[in-house]
Amino acid sequence: MIPEFKTPLVLFLVPLLLALFWHEHRRREGASFRFSSLFLMRHLDITWRAQWSFLPWVLRFLVLVLLLIALSGPRKLLAQSKLASEGIDIVLALDVSGSMSAEDYQINGQRISRLDIIKSTVENFVRQRKNDRMGLIVFGSQAYTVCPLTTDHDWLLENLRQVRIGLIEDATAIGSGIATSLLRLKNSKAKSKIIVLLTDGVNNSGKILPLDAAKMAQALGIKIYTIGAGTTGIVPFPVTDEYGNRHYEQAQFDLDEDTLKKIAMMTGAEYFRAADTDSLRRIYAEIDKLEKTKIDEKGYKQYEPLYWYFVDGALVLLALEIILTNSVFLKIP
Repeated sequence: MIPEFKTPLVLFLVPLLLALFWHEHRRREGASFRFSSLFLMRHLDITWRAQWSFLPWVLRFLVLVLLLIALSGPRKLLAQSKLASEGIDIVLALDVSGSMSAEDYQINGQRISRLDIIKSTVENFVRQRKNDRMGLIVFGSQAYTVCPLTTDHDWLLENLRQVRIGLIEDATAIGSGIATSLLRLKNSKAKSKIIVLLTDGVNNSGKILPLDAAKMAQALGIKIYTIGAGTTGIVPFPVTDEYGNRHYEQAQFDLDEDTLKKIAMMTGAEYFRAADTDSLRRIYAEIDKLEKTKIDEKGYKQYEPLYWYFVDGALVLLALEIILTNSVFLKIP
């Protein structure tokens, strides 16, 4: 890796130093004894000491060059981190009522519950939003914060994996789910704040009506993307009997699409219908595309200083120059 320099302007002194040494070299070449004739000296051989007499000067020049390089602060980048600011804050609100156990989704021909496929899809969505703070709310008869807004997506996903049906009393409190999500976002300073709410039922619990909660979101400037999950009509629903045997019964669950559409429209967002696995994945991918914003990034860099390599080299050359000047190239007045 090519090193960086903390104060690269110091390197501009190197050409100046080279010019000074060249000028001094030319001045010293001009200082000599004048003879009327060189006839008597034409057969004299030039000794290797005379030929290499310039070496101490070259060494001294290199010493000064290395010291200037060290002074410019050479360094190697070890680590770099970027921190996103003022991006998007997203709260994922998931319905965990009993109807989410219905197995009307399929992967590779195998039945899978609504909750399991949603958890898998949400995990992919979270991994795509690396620069956003995200939180997780679940609701049944009541709403609970599973994970507050965080940039630690691994921690959020760990909490998501622990979500299961039965943690909350069976019912569907959509209004409470929205209200709890708003509490997580109301003090946010992000440029954009959204809620992605997924449910497969009708609001039948809680003290807050869904449309009243949507009005609060509208006042706060928070968008609510709504997703209606599950197929229409009769769906397979797993049931465990008193002997622990698991079998399927046919069941039908209602979905209040009109209310979900109104919630999205009131807040400037969109409603999506997730009838199968592919459509569910496309919906989260579409929301991912819709909610993009330019973010400011700031970060830090960690460097390893390299100046001491040049200082050590300069000291070695200086020692060599002193030794040669006082031995091989010693001049006796």
